[in-house]
Amino acid sequence: MSEISDPTRNPGDTRAAGASHRATSPIIPPGIQPALLTAALAALFAVTAPHGQWALLGPVIVLQAVTAAGWFRLNGMWPARQGILLAFAGGLAADIVLLSTSREHGITAMVGTLGVWFLLVVLLQLRHRGSGDERLDSLTATAASTLLTVVAAGHLAAVEFSSTAVVVASAAVAVAAVARGLVTAAFVAPVLAFVLATAAGAGAAQLADLDLWKGAALGAAAGACALAGLRVASYDFPSRFVHFTAGVALPLTAAAPAVYPLARALL
Repeated sequence: MSEISDPTRNPGDTRAAGASHRATSPIIPPGIQPALLTAALAALFAVTAPHGQWALLGPVIVLQAVTAAGWFRLNGMWPARQGILLAFAGGLAADIVLLSTSREHGITAMVGTLGVWFLLVVLLQLRHRGSGDERLDSLTATAASTLLTVVAAGHLAAVEFSSTAVVVASAAVAVAAVARGLVTAAFVAPVLAFVLATAAGAGAAQLADLDLWKGAALGAAAGACALAGLRVASYDFPSRFVHFTAGVALPLTAAAPAVYPLARALL
């Protein structure tokens, strides 16, 4: 992915520099400090989820804002104010729609929001004055960021079916992120983090008087998604800004698609 600027700015010749940087840029995990921030945000999810959608709304909005900003910088696009604002607005629109519809129509509401915002994303690219490749990169990054910020609203949809599912998943994400931040061994860390996330899910379910195996399944799914989010945040143009935005948000954002269906199916 190449480094490009905001669609409203005159594009610079950054492809050579981006290619050189990318050729020497290793995969660098975010580390323990972003992991602790992820754990703190997950704790907010766990504390507010039992009180319903309106209580969870604040932490979800924070997650969406950090996701939108982090995704653009992760893709080497900075500044990208219009794209970030558009993606974040899409997440807010999904939140509003979810709060105003019944829980049975949560997926429909999110898909409808995505459809409208993808159209706005395409219209925004008509103002882009860069080359064809730059316009494609900008379109891809903006669409992906919008998708992620809307998907993050899945936690709001899940809490309507089972607040316990959100609590269990948040515990698993927090444990997976911290374990991955503490253990640096390339092959051992993901396995250990996954096992600990599964155990955390089972433990949280037991505390909530729920079936141990259902909690373990939810913890395993959320932990695997969190590790996938951390892996993405480690790739290409790693920097402290990326680690403290995408590295903090993507574990929880990536877990949302697992939390919602499992909240309906298991709990």
